[in-house]
Parts: sequence; structure tokens; C-alpha cells
Amino acid sequence: MPYNYSYQKTNFRPKRPVRSFRDLEVYQKALECGVAISKSILPILRPAPAIADSGVADKPEYPFFDEMSRCSLLIPLQLAEAHSARFDAKHSGLEILDEAMTNSNRMVVYLEEVRDIYADKVERVLVEELIRKYVYNRSKIFHLYKAWERFAEK
Repeated sequence: MPYNYSYQKTNFRPKRPVRSFRDLEVYQKALECGVAISKSILPILRPAPAIADSGVADKPEYPFFDEMSRCSLLIPLQLAEAHSARFDAKHSGLEILDEAMTNSNRMVVYLEEVRDIYADKVERVLVEELIRKYVYNRSKIFHLYKAWERFAEK
């Protein structure tokens, strides 16, 4: 009786080895989002400073600008620090990953607020895509956290 081998296409791909934090998908995605926010969202939110009568530029006020720029660029940094810390102080690496998850949640909130407040100025599709990426990346960071937690127990 002949064997019936049917070819089934799967999504399986062998994972590349992680040699540095730059090989982590969560780092790459967080960096990609941070750069997109810095290039596309932040310039819209911060108008050019007004020149006062004294000839000195006034600092424009946007309540989230500084926090949003800091937070979006901090997440990749935290992932790099966590990767280094997991070899020396395993639990501090987990704490840094926890902070990165918190900052990912903050970015979702900031982006939703920007989407709603500046609906006429920002590109809604871009903001929605960034929100989706941060939610997805937060989930991936959580899975990384769980994997490193098992590693720390050994």
C-alpha cells in the first residue's frame, strides 16, 4: 500500500540564535516604533516656538510631548539593559522587562490620546498601526519575561 504524504504549508521557521539584544524581535519592533513616532508624530505635536516681544522663543506647551518622546525611545533601551542584566542579576533583568511592558502600555495610552485630540493633524492609519504594534510587542515582551523567569529559576 503506497504512503500518502501530503505537503502541508506551515508557518514554522527555525528561530535565529540570539547573540545580542539586537537579535531580539521585541527590541527591533520597539526601535521601529520609536523611530516612527519621532519622525512622524512628534513633529506634528510640537509646533514651532513663538517668538515673544523680547526676541526669545517661547517653549510650546504640549503635555505629553516630552513624556511620549522619552517613553518611546526608552523601551528599546530597557530591552537592551534587561538582556544584559539577565546574565548577572536575573531578577533585575525581569524588573526591567516589567518596566518595558509598563512603558508599552503608556505608549498605547499616549497614542490613543493623540489620535483623539489631534484627529485633524495626525494620520489616523499610522497611529492605529503604532497602537497595534505596541500592543503586540507588549505581548511578546510578556512571553519573553515568562521565558526568562523560567531561566532564572534554574
